[in-house]
Amino acid sequence: MEETFRTGRAEAFGPWPVTHRESGAAFALRPAVRLATADDAQQVAELIATAFAGLRPMAYLVPDRRERHRVIAANFRIFVEHAVEHGEIHLIDDGPAVAVWFPYTSPLPAPHDYDRRLSEATGAWAERFRTLDELFEQNHPAAPHHHLAFLAVHPERQNEGLGTALLHYQHARLAGLPAYLEASDPRNRDLYARHGYQARAPFALPDGALFWPMWRPGADL
Repeated sequence: MEETFRTGRAEAFGPWPVTHRESGAAFALRPAVRLATADDAQQVAELIATAFAGLRPMAYLVPDRRERHRVIAANFRIFVEHAVEHGEIHLIDDGPAVAVWFPYTSPLPAPHDYDRRLSEATGAWAERFRTLDELFEQNHPAAPHHHLAFLAVHPERQNEGLGTALLHYQHARLAGLPAYLEASDPRNRDLYARHGYQARAPFALPDGALFWPMWRPGADL
């Protein structure tokens, strides 16, 4: 597929049907999307941490609520910076929604100096993050695919269709390749199922919090 998406350039796509949060009115959205750069790394990490704050796995990773946002944002920043170099980060408009993708079409390196950076970012809870990393690695498919590592919408902008718009945008660019993600609650699992993702047997963190590996088959072109 010819690539027309460039760093620093906003590209309109759609339109996609969305819902106005307050009135409930439906309308067509043609959002602008840009590819995030290293300058956006902290903003993106903070957005993901804010959007994911209520998910059960976050409480396992950082039991201290006072420290949770700071720690998980620091951890997410490691992967956001890695995606700037080795994946793609799609931001809508002024940044209320983001999707972080990695192409598993060839071997990907680990984030630079990952073990040290993880320890510095997560401190006393580093082993909990390593447990999650091991579970993700054990359940990650081997076949070529694109991995949706994070899809996050700011809580004040949820239920407007922004996440759906980002999914449609990337799905149209996959050139027939499958896609993969890990859903962290039943609501998200069911949302992704409506977009063609098929849930596999879940795996659990030590406290029982579940993740559903989900696979979206590729298309014959």
